[in-house]
Amino acid sequence: MTNPRKAHAEDEAMVALFTGLDTPSVSDAMDRLGLHGQALGIAPLADYAHPVVGPAFTVKYAPATVPPGTVGDFIDDVAEGDDVVIDNDGRTDCTVWGDIMTRYAGLRRIAATVIDGVCRDVSQALGDGYPLFTAGRFMRTGKDRVQVESVNATIAIGTVRVASRDMVVADANGVVIVPRARAHEVAETARQIEAVECAIRERIATGATIREARAELGYHTLQRRA
Repeated sequence: MTNPRKAHAEDEAMVALFTGLDTPSVSDAMDRLGLHGQALGIAPLADYAHPVVGPAFTVKYAPATVPPGTVGDFIDDVAEGDDVVIDNDGRTDCTVWGDIMTRYAGLRRIAATVIDGVCRDVSQALGDGYPLFTAGRFMRTGKDRVQVESVNATIAIGTVRVASRDMVVADANGVVIVPRARAHEVAETARQIEAVECAIRERIATGATIREARAELGYHTLQRRA
């Protein structure tokens, strides 16, 4: 299966900004720039070896109406390389993502899914290697309990505001949301911080104490707001 919705060149350029960066370096850059983007309480389903980066396709869930509305048809509108970011108000009593969504997302080359809520059928995601970042896991279906309220509107994930097309950086440490308008600045700052930390690692590998290396290279003020 191929996804008819291809990634836009601008999105691909945004993703490339974060090549080689992980969430700790991006988080430090966000702190230095006075930005809040660390998604508290959202954890990876597995210890993913590589970061996942993509623009956010946002989805907001709400309690179901009578009769209930749809729970997952939005996925047909998600482009290759997007991260599906779902705000389910942190609900842990019913899921909004299961094996069919996992398999379909993988076939359509969607980058990952982030949920302020729970997922189920985790063996499918683990077996497929599909990246999931959630507030937990639970087996009870969300059908007839919740429904899609809106797509590509501004939502909240783990205390973080997420606008449509903001950049999502996610790995084994968790999830950071980077405002799209600040992506270049955040990535550049993260690379500066990473360069200093790399230099510290080189110093201690050649015999310097950690105290000496940190003092010499200003480690303790790296993430401090300028």
